[in-house]
Order: sequence, then structure tokens, then C-alpha cells
Amino acid sequence: MTKADVVARVCAKVDCTKEEAYDLVEDVFAVMKNTLASGENLKISGFGNFEVNQKHDRRGRNPQTGETMTITARKVLTFKPSGVLKQAINGDILHPTTDVA
Repeated sequence: MTKADVVARVCAKVDCTKEEAYDLVEDVFAVMKNTLASGENLKISGFGNFEVNQKHDRRGRNPQTGETMTITARKVLTFKPSGVLKQAINGDILHPTTDVA
């Protein structure tokens, strides 16, 4: 699914013009980007958590030359889906079993 697909679905669901739907989608993505860029975590109930983690410098190896090098520190974005999203993806198979042997 592309951003254009998202815009089309929002347009159909909210009953607005494509331009209005595009602006709405862009605004939501801008809020998400700004929140994550500032280092804050983003939690969307029923969807999941986006977290920004800091990775420290570490030693690595160039696989072509075998040369040891330092991989610089950086921020990484991780996503952990919510239980509701997992259930939707897996067809609601996450029910606890009641028969215990």
C-alpha cells in the first residue's frame, strides 16, 4: 500500500476531496515524524509503539576486506505491534487455551 492508496481510502471514508485527504494524511505523518525526531516514543492505542533507541559506537568488520572499523553511534527506530494488531494479522488465533493436560 502506498501513500496514494492511504489518501484514497481516507478520502472515501471521510467523504472529502483528495486534496483535503492528502493534507490530512501529510499532517498526521508530520506529527509522527516530528515526535520521533525529537526523541519521544509514539504509542498508538490498538496499533503499536514506535520507539527511538540510541545505539552506541561499536566495533565492526568490513566483510570485503576483513578490516576492523568503528561503527558510529546512531539512533534507530523500532516498532512493537499491539496485541490487537497481532490478533488482526493472525486471524484472532491468540486465544489462551483452556484445556490443560
